[in-house]
Amino acid sequence: MNQKDKHPNSRRDFIKKAAKSAFVTSVAITGFPTIVPASVFGKYAPSNRINIGQIGCGRIARTHDLAETFKYDVAHIMAIADVDRNRLQGGKQMIESWYAKKTGKANYLDVKTYDDYHVLLANKDIDAVIISTPDHWHAQPAIEAAQAGKHIYLQKPTSLTIEEGRQMSDMVRKSGVTFQLGSQQRSVTPWPQFKKACELVRNGRIGKVHTVRIGLPSDPAGGNTSEMPIPENLNYDMWLGSTPYIYYTQDRVHSQSGPNSRGGWLRCEQFGAGMITGWGVHHIDIAHWGMNTEMTGPIEIEATAEFPKTGLWNVHGDYEVQAKYANGVNMIMSSKYPNGIRFEGSDGWIFVSRGDVAVTASDPTSGKAENNALQASDPKILTSVINANEIHLYESQEQHGNWLDCIQSKKATISPAEVAHRSCSACLLAHAAMKTPGKLFWDPKKEVFKNSTEANKLLSRPQRYPYGTNYVVNKKS
Repeated sequence: MNQKDKHPNSRRDFIKKAAKSAFVTSVAITGFPTIVPASVFGKYAPSNRINIGQIGCGRIARTHDLAETFKYDVAHIMAIADVDRNRLQGGKQMIESWYAKKTGKANYLDVKTYDDYHVLLANKDIDAVIISTPDHWHAQPAIEAAQAGKHIYLQKPTSLTIEEGRQMSDMVRKSGVTFQLGSQQRSVTPWPQFKKACELVRNGRIGKVHTVRIGLPSDPAGGNTSEMPIPENLNYDMWLGSTPYIYYTQDRVHSQSGPNSRGGWLRCEQFGAGMITGWGVHHIDIAHWGMNTEMTGPIEIEATAEFPKTGLWNVHGDYEVQAKYANGVNMIMSSKYPNGIRFEGSDGWIFVSRGDVAVTASDPTSGKAENNALQASDPKILTSVINANEIHLYESQEQHGNWLDCIQSKKATISPAEVAHRSCSACLLAHAAMKTPGKLFWDPKKEVFKNSTEANKLLSRPQRYPYGTNYVVNKKS
């Protein structure tokens, strides 16, 4: 049996595997506690809490999503799904250990584990899911979670393609579930400077905005191309999902030595577009917020980029993207700019960044971290008071907390699905422009290029059955 045959490729095997997982899981949960003193979680007794399933338990889940969600007593993380058994068990232990420390009860919680997230979504006790998977596994589980009536916290970017993103946003709107994108620069914790910068821009403190410059570094080439045996703990076929089957090598997946390293898939175009989406979503989201273009996109775009000629990792290197919006603002993205967003207007400029954080601790950096997270052409701009009758943007204290609050209040989150789709779309348009010579003209309403058949081919990708958003949205109930 070759490596490809070790994993299911047919719909029949896929469904049989899910059914088997459901039986095994149902047997394992009999020890889950049903009575917990209300004093343990303050006013949030078990009946008042939001039951959460964590989908994916790698670097972002462990160091960010779970770590932040643990802070809220209303959240009850009761289940986890991952295609890597080592990460699955490690995530289970992490969650159980946290609750044991919180409650003082060693066996307080028996976290349900699933090697197939579809079975997790079928659990009617689960109210909401956090999706912290690789980029090519964002849109599909979000769509299926919406279909299952689960509230969704989704790591950025929203999708691998613009077509997937549109399907996801439409399904969330249709379902009515509460959706939040992990674009945490919008929340005032830990970076209040982004909201302040956008409010100053929106209230005309730099005059009429004409240019926005966005700086982000690029990824390096490299990566081991040698074929390796598929680890026994990894369902590699399901990990690949809707993307084409390709032989296993560790540098295109994730490290087997620990869950907190940066996965090689971030640098492979099969699974994403590189920094332009991986981190570009954060900064373009803030640019859209300040430009008041959250529900649209550029109308013109062109780009140049370098791509590796050798090695495993093939996402873009150094690049420059120029985009024009219908309001007349030009947005320029470049790997040569300092990391951050600079709004330029007729009366001055404002620059905002994360400060000393160049990108993240484990991501590649430009080496030019900005110590001053909020700067302006005139210091008086930054001390300007936003009056009561001026524009005050949505205030969220923290991204995960805002999501939980909105599940209860049924209000819109600070980063709802359509806004999330539009920030991701602008990144994917930039990537399409990197691949297509000349200026492209984009219709943000119809979401098609007006002048390029070749560029329109990049709005979607073939999807490998039985995975993919097309299969999900088109299948009969």
